[in-house]
Amino acid sequence: MAFIKILLVDDDELARLTMDALLKDRGFAVTNVSSVSEALRLISSETYDVLLSDLHMPGAGDGLTVVSAMRHANPRAITMLLSAFPEMDAAAQAILLQADQIMVKPMDVTAIVAAIEQRLATGTPAVRTVETVAAIIERSTEIAIQEWFELVETDDIVMAVPLSREQRCAHLPQVFRDLTARLVSSRPIGRREMLSPAATQHGIARRKQGYTAAMMVEESRMLQITIFDTLQRNLASIDFSVVLVGVMSIADEIDSQLSQAMKAYIAESVSDSLPA
Repeated sequence: MAFIKILLVDDDELARLTMDALLKDRGFAVTNVSSVSEALRLISSETYDVLLSDLHMPGAGDGLTVVSAMRHANPRAITMLLSAFPEMDAAAQAILLQADQIMVKPMDVTAIVAAIEQRLATGTPAVRTVETVAAIIERSTEIAIQEWFELVETDDIVMAVPLSREQRCAHLPQVFRDLTARLVSSRPIGRREMLSPAATQHGIARRKQGYTAAMMVEESRMLQITIFDTLQRNLASIDFSVVLVGVMSIADEIDSQLSQAMKAYIAESVSDSLPA
């Protein structure tokens, strides 16, 4: 069984070295590391049959980051997470969309070996696709726009302004294009906002349509909800190693677009109040 290569990741030195020795005694070829960064470096340069990683580790990233990286580099590898918390409930289900199995610490090495052998015998359920946040947003644009519109329809205050679906949603295709471009560019969060002529035009249009500033803010809030719901539905394929930065970038970009739209809205309001 020496040809079965295992990458063992655990910041607990005693647990890691003990597991390393026990697995090697069972005939596995084991490489052990103590951090996410070390694991990511090896995953990018080596091929492994099994990933055995602690879920909770200090520093940047955690076991899910390592699992996501392994799924991207080698989708056929068996991925197993170790957790000291036996009751995972809903969180466990989300994690299992990424990993093949969760095992609770402390565990008998016999149980680990049996689980590894069973997984190797049956193989991974399928060759799984890992997607970036940008890719998910891009392919989900039309569905997300429809869901946003349906959510807006439930808000009596916003719907007090009678508009067609086309008028209500006219700005959104460009918003999603801007979001995708922002995510792909990896522009630092909080950096000076990129000018969006579309956002400016949206603010002017909403002023002319009779929106209040509060209505615009509410629509923007519902847009964030819709996008985050879209990501939630795609947990099975999302790349967890970049999801946090992606979510923060989305929120930052939507806030930036709202800020620019509001500036144009206010400028249009001032213009309307001036004497002819």
